[in-house]
Amino acid sequence: MTSLQDFLAGSKKAIPIVLGYLPLGFAYGALASIAGINLPYILMMSILVFAGSGQFITVSMLAAGAGAFSIILTVFLVNLRHLLMSASLSTYLQKFPRKVLPLISFWLTDESFALATGELQEGEKNHFFLLGLFGTAYLGWVIGGGLGGIFGGLFNSSRAAYTMEYALYAMFIFLLVIQLKQKKFIFAAACAGSLSLLFYLLVPGSWYIIMATVATATLGVMVEKWKGLL
Repeated sequence: MTSLQDFLAGSKKAIPIVLGYLPLGFAYGALASIAGINLPYILMMSILVFAGSGQFITVSMLAAGAGAFSIILTVFLVNLRHLLMSASLSTYLQKFPRKVLPLISFWLTDESFALATGELQEGEKNHFFLLGLFGTAYLGWVIGGGLGGIFGGLFNSSRAAYTMEYALYAMFIFLLVIQLKQKKFIFAAACAGSLSLLFYLLVPGSWYIIMATVATATLGVMVEKWKGLL
């Protein structure tokens, strides 16, 4: 395959993510517009930040009058999970040109990570494929945010936000289901979900996601080593 064909193949794989990002990005843009943020800044946040949860939190905190330091610290803590995702994905990128790694790392999200991991496990992919996958998802989010900023004021803010937010949950469920091809993946998903719920009830803040991820990954490594000793 040529580089363009690989790029287009990656773009095609990103369609399910884009279908989720468009309504969710629209909800972000609408809420930001209602909060009094001008369209150029709505677009700039999507282009430079590209973090759905972080952008929703930023809009909410700006509307509540929070300071810059509080917003930056909160978004940093919420998105710490990207360190774990990038570390996991890096094992597949050893042969990639170093000049494309900053762009791939910036475009990395929960959804693109889940989809890319499944594709890389099935077979080796080059950097053009990942650029097509991640770049198309990124474009979908920016377009969704821009449309929300333009037309969001036409909708009831609370109803629109709650309705569109379901797209996020549906997208996560879809990305999870397509990876449950082996018993060990089903076990890992069940373990991570159970631990996440447990830590959510016991630990204040947003650390429960990271704790559940680390605990499940550690357990998985221990199980693999134990199986290797048998």
